[in-house]
Amino acid sequence: MTIVTDAKNGKITEEMKIVAEIEGKDPEFIRRGIAAGRIVIPMTPYRDIKLCGIGEGLRTKVNASIGSSSDIIDEEAEVAKAKAAEKAGADTLMELGTGGDFLKIRKQVCDAISLSVGSVPLYQAFIEAARRDGSIVHMTEDDLWHATEEQAKLGTNFMAIHTGINNIVLDRLKAHGRYGGLCSRGGAFMSSWMLHNQKENPLYENFDYLCEILKEHEVTLSTGNGMRAGAIHDATDRAQIQELIINSECAQKAHDKYDLQVIVEGPGHVPLDEVDMNVKLMKSMSNGKPFYMLGPLVSDIGAGRDHIVTAIGAATSAAAGCDFLCYVTPAEHLALPNIEDVIEGVKTSRIAAHVGDMVKYKESRNWDLEMGRARRDLDWEKMYSLCLDPVLAREIRNSRAPEDTDACTMCGNYCALKIVNKNYNLAK
Repeated sequence: MTIVTDAKNGKITEEMKIVAEIEGKDPEFIRRGIAAGRIVIPMTPYRDIKLCGIGEGLRTKVNASIGSSSDIIDEEAEVAKAKAAEKAGADTLMELGTGGDFLKIRKQVCDAISLSVGSVPLYQAFIEAARRDGSIVHMTEDDLWHATEEQAKLGTNFMAIHTGINNIVLDRLKAHGRYGGLCSRGGAFMSSWMLHNQKENPLYENFDYLCEILKEHEVTLSTGNGMRAGAIHDATDRAQIQELIINSECAQKAHDKYDLQVIVEGPGHVPLDEVDMNVKLMKSMSNGKPFYMLGPLVSDIGAGRDHIVTAIGAATSAAAGCDFLCYVTPAEHLALPNIEDVIEGVKTSRIAAHVGDMVKYKESRNWDLEMGRARRDLDWEKMYSLCLDPVLAREIRNSRAPEDTDACTMCGNYCALKIVNKNYNLAK
C-alpha cells in the first residue's frame, strides 16, 4: 500500500490531513489531487520529516540543492548548509554530492534536518564505478539499483532519476546539435555510458524494476531532466521535447500501475518568452503532474547574479502553473555554493515563488495587503514581522538610523506617508 493507493481507494490519511491544514485546504481536496497524480507528499518510513505538499492548488515550493564536489569535500560544511537552507525557509533539500563518502555525508544531512531530502542515485553509481574500474563507462546495472536502494534506506524520500534518456532521445540530440552542449551531469553520465556500451538506458529499459524498488521504500519519483538546455538558444529543442514525452509516459505508468507519487522535472535555461509555454507544455504532456522547474535561467550572462536571473524566470514559471522551484545561487556556473550563497538562493527563490502565487492564488496577496497597511501606518515592528527576511530589514534600517524614528532616511523629514497621515484619513 502507498499513499496513492489509499487516495485512489477514497481514504484520507493522516499525512493528507496535515498537509491540508498547512495549506488551508480541505483534506478531500488533497486526497483527490494525490489520487489523480496532481499532488504529491514525499514520505519515507526511515525518518521523521516535515511533510510538504507539492502540486496543483498548493503554495509553490522551493528546493535548495547542496553537495560536495571532487574539489571541495567538507562534511561539516554540507551539514551546515543544509541547516541554513532549512532555517532560510526552503521547503525541501536535494543532496547532490559527487565527492567523498556519499552515504556518510547524506546520512549526516538527513539526520541534521527535518525537510524532505532528494538525491540523484545515478551520481553515486557512476562515480563509484569510476573509482573502482577507472571510468564511468564501467558502471553496471546492478550499481544503479544498489545505489537507489542504499539512498532510499537513509531516508532520501524523493529521487531525480533519468528515466527519459533513451536511444531515440540521443538520436534527436545528435541530429539537432547544441549551442551550449549538454549541461546535465546525469544526462552526460548516462549518454556517455549508452554510447560507449551501445546499450539502452537501464532506467528506461527496466523501468518496471525501478518502480518496484521505489515503491518498496516509498520514494517519490522525480523524472530527471537530462536534456535540459544549458544555453537559452537550445531551449525547447527536439531532444528536450523527446525526453519530456518519454518522461511523461514513464510518470503515467509509475502512477497508474505502481501507485507511485511522481514529479516531472523541467528545463533549465529558457528565454522569458518561452517560459509560460514550457510550463503549459509540461503540464499538458504529463496530465497535470507536479512540475519541478530547474531555475529557469532566462539569460546566460548573469554569472555572479544568476539567483536574480532565475528569480525572474521562477516567478513567471510559478505564475504559469509550476509547482516546485529549484533555487539557483549567486555561485551558479562559477563555484560550489557556500552558506551565504545557499541562504541568498533560498530567500530569492521564495520571493519568486510568492510572486508567482500572487497570480495563481489571489489569496496570496493578503500578505502584501498587510504590509501595505503597516507601511501606511509607519508601523515598523509590524513591517519587520511581515518581511521575508526580518533580520536583514531591521539591520539595514538600523545601519542608517533616521533622526525621525517614524520615517526612514530615504525621505527623512519629508516622508510622504507621514505628511499624508497628518492631513488625511485614508485608512481602509
